Amino acid sequence: MEKESFEYILPCRFGIESVLKREVNDLGYTTLPGSDGRVSFIGDAEALCRASVNLRTAERILINVGTFRAETYDQLFEGTKALEIERFVPEHGAFTIAKAGTVRSRLFSPSDIQSIVKKAMAVRLSEKYRVSWLPEDGEEYSFRVFIKDDMVTIGLDTSGASLHKRGYRLRNAAAPLAENLAAAVIMLTPFKDSRIMVDPFCGSGTIPIECAMIAARKAPGVNRSFRAEKWGFIGKELWDRAREEARSLEKSSIEADIQGYDIDGSVISAARENAERAGVDSMIHFQRRPVAELSHGGSFGFIITNPPYGERIGEEEELKEIYASLGRAYRALDRWSMYVLSSFDSAQKYIGIRPGKVRKLYNGMIKAELYQYAGEKPGKKRPASKAAHER
Repeated sequence: MEKESFEYILPCRFGIESVLKREVNDLGYTTLPGSDGRVSFIGDAEALCRASVNLRTAERILINVGTFRAETYDQLFEGTKALEIERFVPEHGAFTIAKAGTVRSRLFSPSDIQSIVKKAMAVRLSEKYRVSWLPEDGEEYSFRVFIKDDMVTIGLDTSGASLHKRGYRLRNAAAPLAENLAAAVIMLTPFKDSRIMVDPFCGSGTIPIECAMIAARKAPGVNRSFRAEKWGFIGKELWDRAREEARSLEKSSIEADIQGYDIDGSVISAARENAERAGVDSMIHFQRRPVAELSHGGSFGFIITNPPYGERIGEEEELKEIYASLGRAYRALDRWSMYVLSSFDSAQKYIGIRPGKVRKLYNGMIKAELYQYAGEKPGKKRPASKAAHER
């Protein structure tokens, strides 16, 4: 099956589809027309290996097993039973329906959908393997079902653990930012490895670490495993080749100025450990420092950060000072840019600066705003006034 082509479905967080499309295109593949929260492309088995190892912003990679219309549970059963499940699941394979979701469809019960799809697959496999009972004592094959406007898509999960799990973050802050969302935020900025980057609310270090990995071109999946590696239809040599290719593109010498601050000394310790596991500890300076003491002598740098947003009643006064301090510190820097991801409704008000752009993103199920303050670019003549700092 290594020479066959498949449609790969890449679920992602709402708001970062354009970033993920760019990543897929940079790998040399053409994306298909898609929908919110997912990107698709056609590729062979080698494409799956390369995408798994290299993509920074995807949640996981699914093989599209089939798409069909179903308005009733009978149609769902028959449509699933008609799919060539045996192409992927061997006689002893353990197959599960991990998740089902529906949007604007007549079928809306996830548990019923999962049960019927599982039953239809079992009937299909029993007939194909000419057995009355499937042992399911082999490797795991996990499927996901999406139904939108009565169109059913069944995808085979090749990733296993979500792709945001790079393997370096064993110690977390209280509310860690997912690695793939942190990477997406960085990739939505014009940051380059030669520029300064400071995260004054770094927590367990996710933004500085992802920034350093991007600067050094370290592939996020090069040191982790994927569920599809255990399947027989994708050879080990393809996975080895994808990892070798990724390692060959790494930059061995980077003169980066990447800094992470946090007022909590315990999370700074965790950040240093995480950066060491990621292999980028030499590129990042972590320090216990409150945002009110944020300063830097360099010009044209970047603040990229995810400040606290608060969940308890009575926190607004504390958050007001945090965001006000961030705004004051930013105004004192020389021609910097700032990108603030926050779910705090009054973030812009207390920062005290009108952003050039605001982009909606989702941190899990929590809606967030990415406030974008674009500073000047090096080499350009400085204007008489800073439009980005207008109130």
